[in-house]
Amino acid sequence: MAFKRNVYLDRLKAREKNGLIKIITGSRRAGKSYLLNEIFYSYLRDKGIRENQIIKFAFDSDEYLDFLDSYFPEESSRILQKNGTYLVNAKKFRAFIKDKTSDEANFYLLLDEVQLLENFVGTLNSLLRHSNFDVYVTGSNSKFLSSDIVTEFKGRGSEVHILPLSFSEYCEGLKLKPEEAWKSYIVTGGIPLVALMKTDEERFSYLKNLCEETYLKDIIEHNRIRKQSALAETFDIIASMIGSPVNSLKLANTFKTLTKKDITDCTITTFIDYFEDAFLISKIKKFNIKGKKYISSPFKIYFEDIGVRNARLNFRQIEESHIMENILYNELRYRGFLVDVGEVHVNEKTEKRDVNGKNIYAQKQLEVDFVASSGSQKFYIQSVLNMDSSEKEMQEKKSLYNIDDSFKKFVITKNNLNSSTDEKGIVTINLFDFLMGDGLSVSNKLG
Repeated sequence: MAFKRNVYLDRLKAREKNGLIKIITGSRRAGKSYLLNEIFYSYLRDKGIRENQIIKFAFDSDEYLDFLDSYFPEESSRILQKNGTYLVNAKKFRAFIKDKTSDEANFYLLLDEVQLLENFVGTLNSLLRHSNFDVYVTGSNSKFLSSDIVTEFKGRGSEVHILPLSFSEYCEGLKLKPEEAWKSYIVTGGIPLVALMKTDEERFSYLKNLCEETYLKDIIEHNRIRKQSALAETFDIIASMIGSPVNSLKLANTFKTLTKKDITDCTITTFIDYFEDAFLISKIKKFNIKGKKYISSPFKIYFEDIGVRNARLNFRQIEESHIMENILYNELRYRGFLVDVGEVHVNEKTEKRDVNGKNIYAQKQLEVDFVASSGSQKFYIQSVLNMDSSEKEMQEKKSLYNIDDSFKKFVITKNNLNSSTDEKGIVTINLFDFLMGDGLSVSNKLG
């Protein structure tokens, strides 16, 4: 059983031969290697690229490393590091590439787990000097975090960020109806390997181990963290507060309450940055819609994979409304949108009156769950699990009614309502219709 990942294939195709290194990023187990070595490789072969023009190399594979042994045989292909790991000898790898290529033909280089290559930045930059090379790489763990990519490949790299399976990919790959798929997706998420597991026991155990033995260890190694228990406890607290407005001071106070230990808001801020760099979470700032400016605090946090979030809480806090909001956030990113949380300030009449008997008005802040932008397109979106009364409908649409620009406004709900448009132009869309591809007039192929 295979997941097609067509959205990401299209993004790679759009960047083909653009003169930059195509860098496929994402959390561990999101499907980076499969996208590169199976899906993109098959695309190249299907369009007629000869096999000898596609150079595949996986730096974490003994089979591939054996290919290097004949080059500079007096040197080892593996350079042992102080911590017991190894890096691949860059000199031998460059000799291998030189031997497998020429100046007379075009070549595609598909390099997997490139962070294991000694001085990989210098080697990749040297490959760019060959106009007949089109280079694609994946990387993960502590040496290939998002902040490193921005720093090392500024102006020379083109990033394709891959998320775990979207809901539609999950349904189509497993051949499940949306109503059936939702029950498992909101619990164990969209990591492809997890989706293919047969039992919840296996999924739960794998996700918990992945968090502890891979994700957190990568962050600890990369940032040389001594307060390891504080890092893990902060991760748990963040997991319990998805979709809620927070700030670092509030999180620090929650930390003290729950753990009976002191931690500074600066440390919390640093930990959040580490989680974001490792592609585990996204930190979303608020955007004042009328004032057209960002507000740094409070902010919201969403997880790249809801199964990872649930694993940190031992699968005990499955609050469907917050999880639905997190899933919608990831869906918008999957479709190519930049996403903010919106804020609208309105003046509302109070029951109080001044000395002249006139009503006193008070300013109130209303939230718009998502402001989704792509080029000249912009949409305002409310996520509502249930909208089963006129009062609830008015409450959820109130912030949208107070936005006076011409961009489209949507309410996405799980009420099984048919799509409809009210007298003020606000469109209500059924959750499953939206997640399976309907709603928002934008192609899933946006880059």
